[in-house]
Amino acid sequence: MATPTWMSLTAQDDLDKLLELFGGFHDGCIREAHVWTETYVNPDLHMSCADDLDTRVRLLVQRQYRSPSAIELLFEGVVAFHLKPSPEYYDSIILGAAMIHDGGIFYWSDSEDWLPTASDRDESTWIAAKKYRGVM
Repeated sequence: MATPTWMSLTAQDDLDKLLELFGGFHDGCIREAHVWTETYVNPDLHMSCADDLDTRVRLLVQRQYRSPSAIELLFEGVVAFHLKPSPEYYDSIILGAAMIHDGGIFYWSDSEDWLPTASDRDESTWIAAKKYRGVM
């Protein structure tokens, strides 16, 4: 079995190709989200802190199609992470996602009409980061 390789996404064209390859995330769902930093407490109980944007988010997204049926997205240098869970008795199905590169920031949202400047942007789950990679 081949080891997956992280693909760096550096421009809007890369994001558009990934959206097309993954069917716009249609009939998908966020299966897992993992958030971490490089900050930690060492054995002497001293805090070790990074001097840069050290927050990372990794999403595992699955969808009801094959080839590919899942993708992992890695966001590095996270500047914002907004989680909007579905209410009780509602599904968490993604109908379409947005992927935007603007002003040196990469955005991903579980709503295809989402915009970072929209007044209703917090009605969706979204992530903004300085670096963005994906693996399928």
